[in-house]
Amino acid sequence: MLKTLALTLVVTAAVAAQAGAQTFTKDVAPILQKSCQSCHRPGQMAPMSLMTYQDVRPWARSIKQRVTERQMPPWGIDPHIGIQSFKNDPSLREDEIKTIARWVDAGAPMGNAADMPKPREFDDADRWHIGKPDIIVTSPKHVVPAEAADWWGSYYVETGLTEDRYIKAIESKPGKTAVVHHLLTYAVDADMTGDSNGDDSNPEASGEFLNEFAVGKNGDLFPEGTGRLLRAGSKIKFDFHYHSVGQEITDQSQLGIVLYPRGYTPKHVVYSKQLGQPTEPLDIPGGSTYVRSDGYTRFNKAGTITAFQPHMHTRGKRQCIELIYPDNKTEQINCADWSFNWHIVSVYADDVAPIYPAGTVLHVISWHDNSASKGNPDPRNWVGSGQRTIDEMGFAWITWYDFTDEEYQAAFDARKGVRKTNTSQGQPQ
Repeated sequence: MLKTLALTLVVTAAVAAQAGAQTFTKDVAPILQKSCQSCHRPGQMAPMSLMTYQDVRPWARSIKQRVTERQMPPWGIDPHIGIQSFKNDPSLREDEIKTIARWVDAGAPMGNAADMPKPREFDDADRWHIGKPDIIVTSPKHVVPAEAADWWGSYYVETGLTEDRYIKAIESKPGKTAVVHHLLTYAVDADMTGDSNGDDSNPEASGEFLNEFAVGKNGDLFPEGTGRLLRAGSKIKFDFHYHSVGQEITDQSQLGIVLYPRGYTPKHVVYSKQLGQPTEPLDIPGGSTYVRSDGYTRFNKAGTITAFQPHMHTRGKRQCIELIYPDNKTEQINCADWSFNWHIVSVYADDVAPIYPAGTVLHVISWHDNSASKGNPDPRNWVGSGQRTIDEMGFAWITWYDFTDEEYQAAFDARKGVRKTNTSQGQPQ
């Protein structure tokens, strides 16, 4: 029986290849190399390798389903709403999706081995979304027991920096993603000590905020001419939230930093904060679907948003952000479907990054789903706001930098011709 099945598959694949169907070696492997193998290879976070035909073939139908439903590569941004031009959009093109689907429908043939592209080579920079860091700061080892209450706490580590430098890109990388619920990093004075609760819903904390890691998160790439100051002699404060998973695991995490050249001072300082915290504590009844919450943050200065990342926990469903301008007109910026496994930072292309005048309000709209169909922890339970994994949150990580009024007007004038074609923009003329 098994021999007959294997022979049938071989014959089907050969016939499909001869009929001009898509093949793995010629058509599919280049797509996987470009868009999948950074994660789907030995030693990386993805659950299976997609490096060879033998790796990929057992997963063919699953791959077709995931790419046609746009679950992979992970992104989340709704392609039908708001801004669609990003610097780091990993989404497959429509023609690439159709290629994979046709290949699977044809029986997933391997094709001619001579058509296989040269294997992609990875180096140390491929461990980081930001490229090879200039500085890597490593936290002390921390043992997470097999069974214990969640742990929130801080570690302080020297940077070794002897002169002030500006940060161009930054990324936090956990040693063991299974136990690191989140990690926040701050630049603090050399003499600072003390523990903190690692609250990732708290917009105010000691030190200069640098970066956040949560499950599946990429790094922060700042626009050219913007950066964040790292002072000489400063320490890095690692604020951890560790979560036990049934076996003892030792974690040692890292912060990678790409610096501007010595002596360079960027034109703008870039900020990242948790904005649009819900105006009321979350109230998510057991079995409920699409429970909405709203949060608002006022920008006292003109500026531009450079990146957006939703933040919720396992019951999060979807989040949208919009800008309410001083004349009360509204512009919807983006909506993103939510998966707790992918805290993706979406970095806007420079020519479309949202700009706004002083007095603009950011409106964050979040939806939570506590139904049995979502595969949540016991959906019979009521859920409210809190720091634990089983609790919920609903804010947005927003990265932005401020404009002077003159800079805003110049940026607005540069886009004015484009904006005249869209009456929903609502920015003052």
